[in-house]
Amino acid sequence: MRRKKRSPRELPPEGLSRRNFLKGAGMAASTGLLAAPKAGAATPEPSSEVMGPGAVPITLQINGKSHSLKVEPRVTLLDALRNELNLTGAKKVCDRGVCGACTVIMDGRPVYACNVLAIEAQGHKIETIEGIGTPGELHPVMAAFVNHDAQQCGFCTPGFVVACKAFLDKHPDPTREDVEHGLGGNLCRCGTYAGVREAVLEAAKTLKGGRAHG
Repeated sequence: MRRKKRSPRELPPEGLSRRNFLKGAGMAASTGLLAAPKAGAATPEPSSEVMGPGAVPITLQINGKSHSLKVEPRVTLLDALRNELNLTGAKKVCDRGVCGACTVIMDGRPVYACNVLAIEAQGHKIETIEGIGTPGELHPVMAAFVNHDAQQCGFCTPGFVVACKAFLDKHPDPTREDVEHGLGGNLCRCGTYAGVREAVLEAAKTLKGGRAHG
């Protein structure tokens, strides 16, 4: 009995380059409410200009300051922050856009810094954990994390704080369900999720100066 020949799978009309994949993955925020894009927002087309493979000059706008540096086009925003600018608050853990430890805010939206190429972060306003508060003047999210023991080993804490800050900027009066859904893109191996949720609700109340949902 002859087996029926399988027809070869059709390839998509356009190939997916690593550059385009990283661009799409990096600009997508963690998950849930954090990832809600603006209606009608257009995705910028990747530049056709060829750069590299050697280091090229770029300028990044981070925490309100302009930083000029030279990196190879393949360098991620996370590695540029940590290795070139000594901004080590964003942690390199999975390096696959999964855990959220490297979360930064770009143009008001949380993104995984390991999924954004540094060269493509030019022209965007970037905020890291270093720009959110100081030991002498904690941001309400930071203070709430302390009040509710929302950290243990602390390695994932910077990413959580950044994600929570971005979440509250967009959702100042969240319910507990909103918080659970909106912060689904950050992982904590120590299991501090209960404390994190309470911290976000307290910070929302502090920032709003009024009542937050329980």
